[in-house]
Amino acid sequence: MTIAIWITLIILSIFFIFVLSKDVIKHQKVLENVSVVKTAIIGFVVNFFDVLGIGAFAPQTALLKFTKQTDDKVLPGTLNVSNTIPVLIQALIFIKIVEVEPITLITMLVSAAAGAILGAGIVAKLPVTKIQLTMGFALIVTAFFMLSGQMDWIQGGGEAIGLTGWKLALAIAANFILGAFMTVGIGLYAPCMALIYALGMSPLVAFPIMMGSCAFLMPPASAKFIKEGAYNRKASVSMAIPGIIAVLIAAFVVKSLPLETLRWVVIVVIIYTSIVMFRSAMKSKKKDMLS
Repeated sequence: MTIAIWITLIILSIFFIFVLSKDVIKHQKVLENVSVVKTAIIGFVVNFFDVLGIGAFAPQTALLKFTKQTDDKVLPGTLNVSNTIPVLIQALIFIKIVEVEPITLITMLVSAAAGAILGAGIVAKLPVTKIQLTMGFALIVTAFFMLSGQMDWIQGGGEAIGLTGWKLALAIAANFILGAFMTVGIGLYAPCMALIYALGMSPLVAFPIMMGSCAFLMPPASAKFIKEGAYNRKASVSMAIPGIIAVLIAAFVVKSLPLETLRWVVIVVIIYTSIVMFRSAMKSKKKDMLS
C-alpha cells in the first residue's frame, strides 16, 4: 500500500512540475518584480520548520506581508504553489518511515484532496477584499490551534495507528473541510494534528497523515491557481527550490530542535499579521466605496 501511495505522489509531482513549468515559461517575459534573495530565504526558513511541525502557511504569510513580496490578491495561490513540491517530498519521507493503518491514511488523503479541489476554484476568483478578510480569519484560526497545542487545551492522544466507525467518518469529514480551508491559507498541519490527537491516535501518526493530506491536495489545488493565473510566479519558484533543500536538511540532518520558544514567537507574529490583514481589508473596502 505504501508503494502505491508513493507512486501516486510521484505522478502528482511530475504532473505539478509540468503544469508549473509550462506556465512560468509561457509568462517568463512578464514575471513579477520581487526579490529572489528575500523570497528564497523565506522559502528555506518556512519549509525547514514545516518539517519540524511549525507549519509553513502562517509564518510564510507574515514574512511575505512584512517584506512586501506579493499582492494579497494572489497570496493564497502563492502559498499553495510554492510549497507543493517541498510538501510532496515531506510526504514521501514520512509515509515511508511512520506506520499508519492503510484505510485511515488513504481515506483521509483523498478527502483532503477533494476539499481542496472544491476550495481552490472558489478562492482563485475572490476579490482582494474578501481574500484579505479570509486570510485574516485563517491566521486567527491557525494561531488558536497552535495556542491550543502549547496550552494543552486539547485532551486525548493514544497509541492507535488507525480509526474505525464513527471516528473514521468524523476524520474523513473533518479532513475534507481542512482541505478546502488550505486553499484560503489555513494551514492543515495544526488542526489536523489536533484532530488526530483528539481521536485517540498516536501523535507520531499525525506527520504522515497531515503531510500526505497536503501532498495529495496541493497539486490539484495549485494547478487550479496556476490555470487562473492567481499566484505570484517568480516568488513561488524562488521559494520552492530552497524549500526543497530545507526539507531534506530538516528531515535527514537536523531531525529535531527545541521549538517551544519559537512556537510562541510564531503565534505572536501570526496574530499581528492577521490584524494587518484585517486593516488592509478595511482600506481596500474604503477605497472601493470611494472609487
